[in-house]
Amino acid sequence: MEMTIKASDEQLRKSKSAKLILLFAMVSMTMMFAGLTSAFVVSKSRADWLKDFQLPTAFYYSTAVIIGCSVTFYLAKKAIQKDNRSAVTGLLLGTLALGVLFVVLQFQGFGQIVEKGYYFTGQGSSITTTFLYVVTVTHLLHLAGGLISLLIIIYNHFKQKYNSTQTLGIELGAMYWHFLDLLWVYLFLFLYFFK
Repeated sequence: MEMTIKASDEQLRKSKSAKLILLFAMVSMTMMFAGLTSAFVVSKSRADWLKDFQLPTAFYYSTAVIIGCSVTFYLAKKAIQKDNRSAVTGLLLGTLALGVLFVVLQFQGFGQIVEKGYYFTGQGSSITTTFLYVVTVTHLLHLAGGLISLLIIIYNHFKQKYNSTQTLGIELGAMYWHFLDLLWVYLFLFLYFFK
């Protein structure tokens, strides 16, 4: 009995520590994107800023897709709390598919920008498209970390490391993905309204 209480206390401390570390990482990422968007706002006063630039339609679709990632990850967390392993499998794989689709749509968006004659670097580039590229690629790099962590979570799920009493990995993954989703929605709205 005493051994079970010690193990439970240790698990609780580990969970709190891991969540706190992730929270600090998310705060630092938020500060980085706050700096990037602040630089974007300051640069709008430049003479070479594109005033009539429109976001590509693929970015609208990718926003809906990444919101879908949050929904599937949330449902996976709820399903593991009920020990519904088959639902967790489908939801985690669905989150992975949506995450990959988000990346594909982002690159389609870059292609749509280039098709309109705007480039990110070189002679045909503008400060507007370069900022857009830097902001979205930086988000994609953070999303790559999310995809890698999701693959690890899926691997651990298939190894049966999660159940209703051991959900830490899925909880941390869900926290990070919700953060990525909120961050993209913020960036999308920022880029939409502050063009």
